[in-house]
Amino acid sequence: MKILFYADTVFSFGGVQRVLAVVAKALSECHDVTILTTDRSTDLSMYSYDESRICFDYIGYPKRRNAVFLLSKACSLAYKHLLPKTGLTARLYHWSFFQPRFKRSLVAHVNRGDYDVVIGVHAFLSLHLASVRHLLNVPVAIGWMHNSYEALFVKRDPYLPRLKSFFGEEMKRLDRIVVLTRHDADLFRSCLGLEPTVVYNPLTLEPRGKASAAPRKFLAVGRFSPLHKGFDLLVKAFSLFAKTDGDWTLEIVGEGPEEPMIRSLIVSAGVEHRVTISPFTSDIQRHYASASVFVLSSRWEGQPLVLAEAMAHGLPVVASNIPVVVELLEGKEAGILFESGNAEALADALTAVSRTTSWESMSLNALSLSSTFGIDECIMRWNSLFVAK
Repeated sequence: MKILFYADTVFSFGGVQRVLAVVAKALSECHDVTILTTDRSTDLSMYSYDESRICFDYIGYPKRRNAVFLLSKACSLAYKHLLPKTGLTARLYHWSFFQPRFKRSLVAHVNRGDYDVVIGVHAFLSLHLASVRHLLNVPVAIGWMHNSYEALFVKRDPYLPRLKSFFGEEMKRLDRIVVLTRHDADLFRSCLGLEPTVVYNPLTLEPRGKASAAPRKFLAVGRFSPLHKGFDLLVKAFSLFAKTDGDWTLEIVGEGPEEPMIRSLIVSAGVEHRVTISPFTSDIQRHYASASVFVLSSRWEGQPLVLAEAMAHGLPVVASNIPVVVELLEGKEAGILFESGNAEALADALTAVSRTTSWESMSLNALSLSSTFGIDECIMRWNSLFVAK
């Protein structure tokens, strides 16, 4: 079977890029796999693509500010801010959000490959595929979501602002829609009239080493992107926790635009001698294995890869009670959940886990739970979606 993934950024650090690499490489063991990307690179060593059978194709969408570009922008602004959300206005936005010359280019790239399946990676690229589905000679077209329903449509500054109605209508053109959790599947069904399939993302690394209670270290991992990972909450919570504890430390592994602000918060809170920020590394396993408890302070997530990675190293978890975390962890006795966005509740959870006598049992439960994210189960689910209806 010939499978095409349609993606934007492939050769950069990120959860979506890692998941795509793991899934695509696993599928390439039994299928012919190509990645069509807007990310031009000659270095295939990232994510070990150079050791795989995966082929690459490049597609470019130059941003020329011609009359069509300006008209598209005007239509887009009108649809999002002025016009009622009807079938007719959705057709207007259908024309403007992905220009006709770009659609022709995408159709040409897909059709010349004689593929059996094409998969749009991310909401926007899935919408691209939906907009040209009637022109594609591919039996099965799939949209693969990597964000939660709330992140796409509900949170402050959502990824698809004012586009919920349009998204719901457009995505009906595709043959399958893949979401990350049962919670998202319920919302896609009830709010958008879509019938998605749940496929959990697989563990994207090979665990090395096992955590222990001895280091007395909390660990958080993620990109310093505005508000998303809740590192501001974590620093505030740790400073509250540190008032009654003199032993535990905190390490945050990550990089991004919020880093200067987080460093400033650490100094302002007076905990710079107990909080360390480390850069992203290809040897993240070393950090997991040298910690005692993993903290997920995110305000929203699709399906956090770091959660599975941490549990695969035997780390008990302190995590915000966002829907995906509740679905995956509630009742599993692998850690403690706290009220999302509440720094005081997070501080209380840090205190509770630091004083627990159940660290070993939580660690074993975390290890067991991490098996939920095995690659074999994931690929079996994907293969079941490749049969045309």
